[in-house]
Amino acid sequence: MIAFEQKRFDELTHQELFSIYQLRVAVFVVEQECPYQEVDEIDLSAIHVLGKNEADELVAYMRIYQKNQDWHIGRVIVRKSDRHLHYGRKLVAYGLSCTPTNQLIKAQAQEYLKSFYESFGFEAISDVYLEDNIPHIDMEWMKKI
Repeated sequence: MIAFEQKRFDELTHQELFSIYQLRVAVFVVEQECPYQEVDEIDLSAIHVLGKNEADELVAYMRIYQKNQDWHIGRVIVRKSDRHLHYGRKLVAYGLSCTPTNQLIKAQAQEYLKSFYESFGFEAISDVYLEDNIPHIDMEWMKKI
């Protein structure tokens, strides 16, 4: 079982912020062997979506933020030991429900997840390119009423 909640940066507890950064670094830096500046200024203005299990452990996370007129989703992540539970699908569905209607939602997706995002209605708008030496593709979806 997983429960989701959304919080702004200043609403996160110290423990939640620590858990977010610990999970993101464990996957995006260590597991994917990709040294980069994982913590950035977007965190300060983003909506943070936290998925916690019955033990109140962070097992899934994503952030949502507005840049110019568009909304973006990113840092979509599920703890490695919980990926078989399909929390990623539940996480993205919940996160998209937190975005405003009649808005363009953009994602900079890892290329191997293209069909996953397409299942939510996203469409590829770029060719595959390398971001931090990992194949990515830009995708977008228009959230309608």
